Amino acid sequence: MVPKTIHGTNKISESKEISQGVSGNTQESSVAHEAAAATSAVDASSSMPQQLVQQADDGKLRDTVPEQGSGPMDNYNGSVYVGINDTPSPRASHNSRKLSLLPLVFLIFYEVSGGPFGVEDSVRAAGPLLALLGFLVFPFIWSVPEALITAEMGTMFPENGGYVVWVSSALGPFWGFQQGWMKWLSGVIDNALYPVLFLDYLDSAVPALSSGYPRVLAVLGLTIVLTYMNYRGMTIVGWVAVVLGIFSILPFVVMGFISLPKLRPKRWLVADVHNVDWNLYLNTLFWNLNYWDSISTLSGEVDNPQKNLPKSLFYALLLVVCSYFFPLLAGTGALPLERDSWTDGYFSDVAKMLGGVWLRDWIQGAAAVSNMGMFVAEMSSDSFQLLGMAERGMLPDFFAKRSRYGTPLVGILFSASGVFLLSWLSFQEIIAAENFLYCFGMILEFIAFIRLRYKNPDAPRPYKIPVGNVGAILMCVPPTILIGAVLAFSSLKVMIVSLVAVAIGLVMQPCLKRIEKKKWLKFSVNADLPDIQVSSAHGSAETLIR
Repeated sequence: MVPKTIHGTNKISESKEISQGVSGNTQESSVAHEAAAATSAVDASSSMPQQLVQQADDGKLRDTVPEQGSGPMDNYNGSVYVGINDTPSPRASHNSRKLSLLPLVFLIFYEVSGGPFGVEDSVRAAGPLLALLGFLVFPFIWSVPEALITAEMGTMFPENGGYVVWVSSALGPFWGFQQGWMKWLSGVIDNALYPVLFLDYLDSAVPALSSGYPRVLAVLGLTIVLTYMNYRGMTIVGWVAVVLGIFSILPFVVMGFISLPKLRPKRWLVADVHNVDWNLYLNTLFWNLNYWDSISTLSGEVDNPQKNLPKSLFYALLLVVCSYFFPLLAGTGALPLERDSWTDGYFSDVAKMLGGVWLRDWIQGAAAVSNMGMFVAEMSSDSFQLLGMAERGMLPDFFAKRSRYGTPLVGILFSASGVFLLSWLSFQEIIAAENFLYCFGMILEFIAFIRLRYKNPDAPRPYKIPVGNVGAILMCVPPTILIGAVLAFSSLKVMIVSLVAVAIGLVMQPCLKRIEKKKWLKFSVNADLPDIQVSSAHGSAETLIR
């Protein structure tokens, strides 16, 4: 998805006025009249209760405590989220529409999954039983905690900076930059998968694309076409996401019904624990069930994110798990097991054996649509993340430049270059490298989540996971153990490349700060971004983003 604006909120100056109890608009008159008006406003507000100050009739300030739900997940402690309201900033002139619940569900579906394309390696790595169990059990270990944390933090910080803002708020701008660097890089690596996966699904129909120069040219051509679509703003958004999502899932529903007479339940129970490629198995599960936090970088484009973001994450989780589990159930139960054949793209062969050429062609078409959608959505998220970091002063100003279509031109070019440079890697190497970097980013998110629970317990959380601080720590333990397993099973090549990438980020941030200090490049913070503060019951205010 490429939102055409990053929805703005109160200016920093307005945030400071609220925290100081100042109300009243600036009048278009003489300097003396402005000073007198400001003085009278301060005098008046000093004798008013805080809620009356926030309800001042100047047309800008309002009570900003989010609307509470009736359930236990919506409880919070009467603190005030200062500096955030629903007034659009001047940047909201790109005429973007807000995402409602159903389109948001399918957008998350594309950020995370896009359909069962790429799950085949789990059968080759571990056999049918472990593959099926993995897609049932793994979501509770990884996907559910990540989605819950995204719901709480995304509604706590309803802006497009997403996880970069979370980590910056909890750990400071240095680690916020590291989070942005690792997440952007893992996103670019992830995007390099989609041209490869698309061509893998065409191998059986067009064998010439399996290797050599034809494959290289096809990857280059796909990357250019999809990047241009992203530049023009032709993205997976709104009801288009719903239509494409249905088109991606529907052939597998048909395949499931066709497979019913041929199902043999005993085929699902085949397992050989002594012949399991744990590295491939864990990486396949991890890649297919992560990236729930990606939607946070676009939460400023969501209509009523306090309600719609948690709901959409829940519904998308059900949709993703079902879209993986039932096609695997049909494919492994209706056909004799040929374990070595289960590699990326094999579902098109399964469809041909079960339903004929027409079903194979349908699934290949669905794969094309799905991969196009995931590519454009991922590149949008990556490029807008660079734009958001530039607007926070973490990157030079030229990253914040928009094209005439409202898209982040420089961010798109950087992301597309990375995609093409990495697309020569194999499918398995790409997901292993991506997962390694993604793990580091998730560790920072877990730390930020727990630290903000202790550091700012009174901060408004429109959606709050119904566990205390100890429960929050315990919830992060299983996915952290899983992260350790994924890192431990990584190959030496992937480990070295990933650690070098992490080291580059550690060096890059101080270098950029020196460049900013020397004024070799221009850095600035967008004045339309909110100065996020938390006011305690004692009336003191603490800035979360420094």
